[in-house]
Amino acid sequence: MKILTTIFLICGSALNALAQESSSAVVPTNAVVISTEFINRLVKEARTNNPALRAAKSRVNSATLGTDAVRTWDDPTAMFGGSVFSSSGFDPKQQGDLSYGVEQKLPLWGRPGLNRRVAESEVSMRQAEVELRLQEVRRDIAKGLLATALAERVVEIGEQDLAWLDATAKATENKYRAGEAVVADTLQVQNELAKRNDTLRTDRNRLAHERFALNRLLNRTVDSPWPSLLLPSVGPAIPLSQKLLTLALQSEPKLKVMEQEIKQAQATAELTRKSRLPDVSFGVEGRQFSGDGGFREGDFTLRFSLPWFNGGKYHKDYERDKERQKTAEQEREDQILMVREELHHLSVEIEASRREALLYSDEITSRSTQALTSRLNDWETGHGMFRDVLDARRMLLDSELMSARATAEQNQMLAEMLLWTGLENIEALAPLTNEPSLTPDHDKH
Repeated sequence: MKILTTIFLICGSALNALAQESSSAVVPTNAVVISTEFINRLVKEARTNNPALRAAKSRVNSATLGTDAVRTWDDPTAMFGGSVFSSSGFDPKQQGDLSYGVEQKLPLWGRPGLNRRVAESEVSMRQAEVELRLQEVRRDIAKGLLATALAERVVEIGEQDLAWLDATAKATENKYRAGEAVVADTLQVQNELAKRNDTLRTDRNRLAHERFALNRLLNRTVDSPWPSLLLPSVGPAIPLSQKLLTLALQSEPKLKVMEQEIKQAQATAELTRKSRLPDVSFGVEGRQFSGDGGFREGDFTLRFSLPWFNGGKYHKDYERDKERQKTAEQEREDQILMVREELHHLSVEIEASRREALLYSDEITSRSTQALTSRLNDWETGHGMFRDVLDARRMLLDSELMSARATAEQNQMLAEMLLWTGLENIEALAPLTNEPSLTPDHDKH
């Protein structure tokens, strides 16, 4: 009777595990399924709490203040002095012995406007960096949630296996005492139980670390609690289509940053080109006699630098900044190639993970459950080895773990694709699922 009860418990636990994998059964009330709405709530929290995002916003504020600080007119230069005359020189009463004046540099050649253009381009670049960092944080949060949910699923499967092994160890020991089992079966299941206890401890520590990492992203205290997280369903396959490429090349956040870097380099090069032109200043000077304070004479001056002696140096400065512009342009071209390659890689891996998740959840888990039930019956009737029962149990556990891992990996790669396309949620990828692929269908070759 005890053996039959054990068999019932074993089969019941296996079937329950299968049901959890293949259907959306009743979930705990405190469990949260990872969804776009849940991710958006956490991203909103990260906007105000994440230090990296706050630093990026401070850079925007700093660049904006730099734009407001650009001066059209430089500060004027004031001059005050006096003259000393010898007895054989001029008469100070006639020429004056006190001198004073003001000199103002003129805003010529469009330099103030170019300075403002350079500052504004930095603001645009910093704003693009904020958007890039925000998308990266969104991706990191989504991947962190999926990793946490997967770790929870691993712990859950481990706890189910621990209960199964504990019940099996007791049943095997009772069967051994009754003379219906060999000592090797008892020792083997005890070893499996000890290994499962150790593995489960490691899995729980890894789950704690995933929650620790999520708290770090949101700048929460390290011991902030998290609800139980459930993996979402398997996502769609996204073929590498022309529409996907066009969307990515228009919206990929890092490309936008590089575009602003090119504009800033262009403005800097143009400002450097204008530096070859002379600086021009207008001045007014006056002289008066210190004895009676009377005005004696006044001068108007126009001063300018002579940059022609260093013309070659100025030209080198301009060539230097043009090379920096070319560097930014070439880096953007390299990023375009990288976007295409990464989208192709993600498209292949997303489709492969989808097939793997569906294969394990729809087929292999079901067959593994049937195999375990068959092995149990063979062992109970004396037609099978206990090792075969354990092997069948491992096969079932592996199928459940592989299904969970493939689901998590596919959704993580979808989160990565969102970053490369500049989109904010997986639902936005849905219109791309039926687009014609640019790559050949190797199944038909």
